[in-house]
Amino acid sequence: MHPFTVTEENKPYFLEADLLFQGNFRENHLRFLSSSEKAVSGNFFGKLQEALQQPDAPATWHSAAEPVFTASKSVYEELVQNGIDFLKKGNAEKVVPSRCAQVALSPHFRPVTGFFNLLKQYPHAFVSLVSAPETGTWLGASPEILVVKDKKNIFRTMALAGTQKLAAGLSPADAIWRQKEIEEQSMVVRYVISCFKKIRLREYVETGPRTVAAGNLLHLRSDFCVPLNEEEFPNLTSRMLHLLHPTSAVCGQPKEAALDFLNAHENYNRRYYSGYLGPVNVQHETAVYVNLRCLELRENSAILYAGAGVTVDSDPTKEWQETELKMQTVSAALQLNTPLDDTATGY
Repeated sequence: MHPFTVTEENKPYFLEADLLFQGNFRENHLRFLSSSEKAVSGNFFGKLQEALQQPDAPATWHSAAEPVFTASKSVYEELVQNGIDFLKKGNAEKVVPSRCAQVALSPHFRPVTGFFNLLKQYPHAFVSLVSAPETGTWLGASPEILVVKDKKNIFRTMALAGTQKLAAGLSPADAIWRQKEIEEQSMVVRYVISCFKKIRLREYVETGPRTVAAGNLLHLRSDFCVPLNEEEFPNLTSRMLHLLHPTSAVCGQPKEAALDFLNAHENYNRRYYSGYLGPVNVQHETAVYVNLRCLELRENSAILYAGAGVTVDSDPTKEWQETELKMQTVSAALQLNTPLDDTATGY
């Protein structure tokens, strides 16, 4: 669990797995894989099954005490306009200003139910529920791989950018993209390739861009694949992780100039939003995702996070609307009593 930027308040944490399982949540058929001595003595697997069987049981969760600074529509549009002015001066190609919104939680809200809701709503996303004293509690359904290394020793990453709403009755193949979104996504592609060049990696397979659905949204996506058995890059996954983060999709391009703009103008703490999270070296696989489409749970409220890629062709009102759409994606977690209908792997 890694923050957007590392500070005294926001630090990266490696949360060691006490319990590993796979299963069908719909039928509550869970297959035990491994556990620590603490998990065995504490009957973690039994407690997990009990929590899954009674997701609406009373629950508590870890909550940060840091104040929340939300931006109104006019304040965010001003931030976007400042970004456009910054770009027109030739300081950068793209910046990604973000914001957060705070909504009250129902007194009947339960994190496990929220996790189930996201599983049902977004079966192709990386759905996560993290609650720890160091990080607070986060729910998310991320569509964006940062780095993956699978059991076949294949490295993968992606360039995901550009956003539009999925219109009712249409498929991703029907999408028509503006030049602004096409150029925004191509910047992320160039950024990934530039990271490959920094480590002198020349042999990779690039596919795309293609239109993909992520809940009620559409994005442009290109995929990159490197067979590690054919390359002499034993530490490629960790090296690329540090080179890629923060990607131009969540920060801007060039990275240093975009970060300087965000630090000077964004005026709030992203914490773990647009950082990264995921299982590392679990059964010889690593799958780290950008922490997007996420919310942070406080004691009686949820903080929703979203950003928008800004170029010289951006319109502040449209960028505000894009953040609204992205927040609607994760707000599905806050709906209660959604029937469960999905399978997943737990870490």
